[in-house]
Amino acid sequence: MPLVIRFLLVLLLLAPLAPEAFAQATPPEAAPSVLPMRERAAVMDRWLDARLEAIVPALMRREGIDMWIIAAREYNEDPVISTMLPATWLAARRRTVLVFHDDGERVERLAVARYDVGPFPRAWDPEAQPDQWARVAEIVAERDPQRIGINTSETFALADGLSASEERALRAALSDPFRQRLVGAENLAVGWLETRTPEEMATYPHIVGLARHIIHAGLSREAITPGVTTTDDLAWWYRDRVRALGLTTWFHPGVSVQRAPEAAGASGDRARAEGDFSARPDANVIQPGDLVWVDFGISYLGLMTDTQQMAYVLRPGETEAPAGLVSGLRAANRVQDLLTGAFARGKTGNEILADALQASGAENLDATIYTHPIGLHGHAAGPTIGLWDQQGGVPGNGDYPLYANTAHSIELNVAMAVPEWGGQRVRFMLEEDAFFDGETVRYIDGRQEALLLIPR
Repeated sequence: MPLVIRFLLVLLLLAPLAPEAFAQATPPEAAPSVLPMRERAAVMDRWLDARLEAIVPALMRREGIDMWIIAAREYNEDPVISTMLPATWLAARRRTVLVFHDDGERVERLAVARYDVGPFPRAWDPEAQPDQWARVAEIVAERDPQRIGINTSETFALADGLSASEERALRAALSDPFRQRLVGAENLAVGWLETRTPEEMATYPHIVGLARHIIHAGLSREAITPGVTTTDDLAWWYRDRVRALGLTTWFHPGVSVQRAPEAAGASGDRARAEGDFSARPDANVIQPGDLVWVDFGISYLGLMTDTQQMAYVLRPGETEAPAGLVSGLRAANRVQDLLTGAFARGKTGNEILADALQASGAENLDATIYTHPIGLHGHAAGPTIGLWDQQGGVPGNGDYPLYANTAHSIELNVAMAVPEWGGQRVRFMLEEDAFFDGETVRYIDGRQEALLLIPR
């Protein structure tokens, strides 16, 4: 398709988002574009080649593993192998076994499969050796590795992708000396998943910006008619808008409201105000005077976003939100600063959580922190920094250290009394995607520092 025609199609596709939707964000002419599927695949395959060249050798040497075997069958893919397949492979085919071998100078890549697997050349001829696992055993014996990593983990589900039957078959195929050299590759698998490359980070702001544009479009008169539109209506509006743009979500959008006591809503909303995030609020009609919260994420080019923002529905005659709500959002921004200020290479998620909560308490901020890694998955591998119901630390996931070149969803809330609402406690819930370069944290596409206003 000619470039001019493609550009016009993108403008037509994004036209419903402008201009009112972005009055408080990026101007509509700067709305992020969306690539056709063929071009997306080319980008993702280019990123995969760069990731394999740069990340795998460094991680294998960091973890002291000189062979890494990843095996999966169609429809039961290892979460790691799913991130190593070519973009046109939507699943593993039959049984796919990928092998990395580090000889000290270079890391060899092989596919023990009936086909080449993108950057993994085929290393199995079924005519010469009908038994696929026997061929794996031959490759192992030929290279004599000292530590053979397999994806098993009691802590990280994303690093525990080798099924029980596949592990039994691998062990049965290997001779005893090599069977004894099998080790869990937990940190290797997590490292592969959590590490972001320069190529990815050059584009990640575009992806997060696209998600923010969609959020802002929904938090406007384009999607909301006060007194008519329900929170469920808005959630499904987001689903439809994402599909119209040729994108997907990795979770159903969350939408809820908090409101002044005289208009108090559903029990689910009250439960959230009291801190029970397992509650799912009933559908509420969005009314003037409501504080609307949206939790939204997309998947694009293999990278995920996860963003929570808040908007205030103006009452007749109002031109701004009540001062108490403005102060609450500012307090949530302050806790973000205290949390990201606690990031340091080598600190565990639990240590970061404890330091951030201590600093928040010292400033009399009633904070709850539940921050997680993000990247190739939404709730991704890496250090968990609190869960909403585990503010004393998270055993296992929270004990993992923070590494450089990783992305995190800075997710938290602050509870504050709002004078204009009769002193009612309101939770100001924010989530913004950020990148840690080993020294500092920066938001990938900025953060919300002012309430969105409906209408605006």
